[in-house]
Amino acid sequence: MHNPDFIHSIQEDYRLAVLSRECSLLGRKEVLTGKAKFGIFGDGKELAQLAWAKVFRDGDFRSGYYRDQTFMMAIGALTPEQFFASLYADTSIEREPSSAGRQMNGHFATRSLDNQGAWKSLVDQKNSSADISPTGGQMPRLLGLAQASKVYKALGMDNGFSRQGQEVAWGTIGNASSSEGHFWEAMNAAGVMQVPLVMCVWDDDYGISVHARYQTLKQNISKALAGFQRSVNEKGETLEPGFEIIVANGWDYAALVSAFEKAERIARTEHVPVLLHIQEMTQPQGHSTSGSHERYKSPERLAWEQEFDCIAQFRQFIRAHDLLSEKALDEVEAEAKEAAKQAMQNAFAAYLQPLHVIRDQAADWLELLGENGPAQRLRADKTAMWRDSLSAVRQATTQARAMGKDVQAVQAWISAQQERGAEAYSAQLHSGTALAVPVVPPTYDDAAPMVDARVVLRDNFHALFTQYPETLIFGEDVGTIGDVNQGLEGMQEAFGETRVFDTGIREATIAGQGIGLAMRGLRPIAEIQYLDYLLYALEILSDDCATVRWRSAGGQKAPLIVRTRGHRLEGIWHSGSPMGLILGALRGMYVCVPRNMTQAAGMYNTLLQADEPALVIECLNGYRLKEKLPTNLADFTVPLGHVEILRKGSDLTLVTYGSMCRLAQEAAERLTALDVDIEIIDAQTLLPFDRAKDCLASVQRTNRLLVVDEDVDGGASAYILQKIVEEQNAFQFLDAAPATLTAKAHRPAYGSDGDYFSKPSVEDIVDTVLEVVAR
Repeated sequence: MHNPDFIHSIQEDYRLAVLSRECSLLGRKEVLTGKAKFGIFGDGKELAQLAWAKVFRDGDFRSGYYRDQTFMMAIGALTPEQFFASLYADTSIEREPSSAGRQMNGHFATRSLDNQGAWKSLVDQKNSSADISPTGGQMPRLLGLAQASKVYKALGMDNGFSRQGQEVAWGTIGNASSSEGHFWEAMNAAGVMQVPLVMCVWDDDYGISVHARYQTLKQNISKALAGFQRSVNEKGETLEPGFEIIVANGWDYAALVSAFEKAERIARTEHVPVLLHIQEMTQPQGHSTSGSHERYKSPERLAWEQEFDCIAQFRQFIRAHDLLSEKALDEVEAEAKEAAKQAMQNAFAAYLQPLHVIRDQAADWLELLGENGPAQRLRADKTAMWRDSLSAVRQATTQARAMGKDVQAVQAWISAQQERGAEAYSAQLHSGTALAVPVVPPTYDDAAPMVDARVVLRDNFHALFTQYPETLIFGEDVGTIGDVNQGLEGMQEAFGETRVFDTGIREATIAGQGIGLAMRGLRPIAEIQYLDYLLYALEILSDDCATVRWRSAGGQKAPLIVRTRGHRLEGIWHSGSPMGLILGALRGMYVCVPRNMTQAAGMYNTLLQADEPALVIECLNGYRLKEKLPTNLADFTVPLGHVEILRKGSDLTLVTYGSMCRLAQEAAERLTALDVDIEIIDAQTLLPFDRAKDCLASVQRTNRLLVVDEDVDGGASAYILQKIVEEQNAFQFLDAAPATLTAKAHRPAYGSDGDYFSKPSVEDIVDTVLEVVAR
């Protein structure tokens, strides 16, 4: 006689597997009949995810991808109604809490923040970091999510983010996506660091249409990674660190439950990473609604998939062990299928209800504008989208305005809809906390010493780490030697290796570590050694860090600070300033470009009082220049989005930033001898830029504008010009065409002569100013 609780558990697993599968089948139909735009589902992966859910505890984190719907349902983080609301892109946070319709279906997230943006107690809920579509992109953050447990355990912190580091970070990835470099980088780092991480590979032999023989060495990721296996003695004690590698078949319920229990025990109690390779999975509907797998799978493969479908095999397992009768299983299936159908209908009705209100309002306006035909057609459209209604009214309003009709009332309605649309789709890119930090200038003793600029940074970091115990800093050469420019000298000795530590040469996972750590309440500063190397991390910063708050509709945040150094020094890859690339890629992060180390320190102080991600680019050639040492270290701040006027002038406004400020000031002195008086403005931050419109006020006085930049033409200089001339409307005050002075359209050449002919020089600035003033 079987235990009734066990029987109930089996029945519930079967019900949930069928429910999830039916949601997948119905979801595909909804897309193919035009009710939804796109569908990607987790059919074929149900059984493994049910086994996983059994060992996923409060406080744990998932960093997965778009096949994990069954797991999300099993942990209570996704209802069938929410599944379909996501498919329809419902903008209601209540009905679609993962992203409020901003992400396509299958992109899951739990809400780490309350409605005021404050942290919830993450140890009292099961957590899923917000998914992204780029395959393998979930891997770098997984490393940080796991490391956070190790940090909290080492520091003895017991708070709403951790209970003595007992939490496990679980990753999921498809077998084909394990070919991505992010996966290998994360796996190597996790093995080196020995963090509580379980990497689950869902293996169905394909990556869309491409078979594993073209994807993976040995056509098997666990065999390819066999060298990562740790070695243990007879007592199970680790002799040589690495991963524990576990393999199970995706259709074998008992083996899956056992495999996940073993993986969880090792990761949670030993802080040893685990690779869980779940093979022989299927994908009954192919990759997504974009195509059919019958086009690339053989009849033999399709027949095998039907036979070894995990739900069919689960049913056989249940009957073979006489756990439930055929009749009971049929009843469970029927109930689950009906529940999925009802959830779909309820979700679609809830999605349409507010759209019908807008549709009817739009039709009323069309009638008032005399557009009875379009109004009638719009009312008859039972699935009219928001854009359909608004587009129809805007077109009619444009025509009515051209005919001289009064459109003030309808325009107010249009504006209200546009504001609602902005709230639905554009809000939560930033929290705004960084812009609200009070401005505190640096203070100095009368006998303030002039020190190497790196000392200002070093001493300020010491003060910050004393004040903020949750702050960490890490990167290449950060720990033992205190960074390549000694800005962190003595930090590891003062605060320990848990908070100040070295990493391998792996920029993508350095950034990912920071994202994951920040998602769990720590305040990481991730150092990318040189700005030129940021390109290795740019995908993760752009796709993940910069979008966290926005893509989760304010449900999550990752206030990571990325520290790097750039602009001019020596050589092609130590003098880069690819700011245009950065400005386009990092919307959702702040981009700070301090001209010296005091300004940089003030920006770190500002950012640690806020909860937003940022990139700080220190001047690579400024660490040995002399600066005064402030007395209010860790407390003085630099306001983000505010420029600083370094020199007043009347003939021309010169806007620049970073290392170019010193050259501009030298050029100004030479120009004074030529009776030309220029005003120099340091942008200080590029994202955001000059919120007070001080550049506009300057151009109103000087009537001429020059933007000087170390980036190539069309880069940051074009961005700054657009902000001043177009957004601030400075064009009306210009007496001559605005100008830019930029680097050459190639990487900076090596050597002092290479620098002189690659980037703007003092002479270039002087000549360009004289040319603009003479226009």
